[in-house]
Amino acid sequence: MTTLRNSVNLIGRLGIDPETKTFGDNKSKVRFSLATSDFYKDKDGERQQETQWHNIVAWGKTGEIAEKYLKKGSEVAVSGKLTYRTWEDKDGHTNYITEILANEIQMLGAKK
Repeated sequence: MTTLRNSVNLIGRLGIDPETKTFGDNKSKVRFSLATSDFYKDKDGERQQETQWHNIVAWGKTGEIAEKYLKKGSEVAVSGKLTYRTWEDKDGHTNYITEILANEIQMLGAKK
C-alpha cells in the first residue's frame, strides 16, 4: 500500500510547449501545464465542462522525452507525485506553487 501514498495519475492536454531550464551541473528540468477536463450536467440539464490546470515538472530522461516529443495540445498520461515549493521574491513576498513531479509520461492519441 505504500505505493498509493502521494500518487497522482492524470490524462490531459499540454497547455504550452515544454520549457527547459538547465542548471550548471548538467541537470535540466522540463516544465509544462496540463489541462484536465470533467463534464457534468447543470441543474437545467445542460452539459458543462470544468477544466483544471496542473503544473508538471520532469527531470532526467523523463524530461528529455517530454522536451523532444511533446508540444502544446499533445494528449498525455502523467504518473507522478504531488509536491509543494515556496520561495521568496525580490520584494520579500513568499510565493507558493503546487506541482506534479512526473515519474512517467505516456503519449496518447494519434500521431500528427
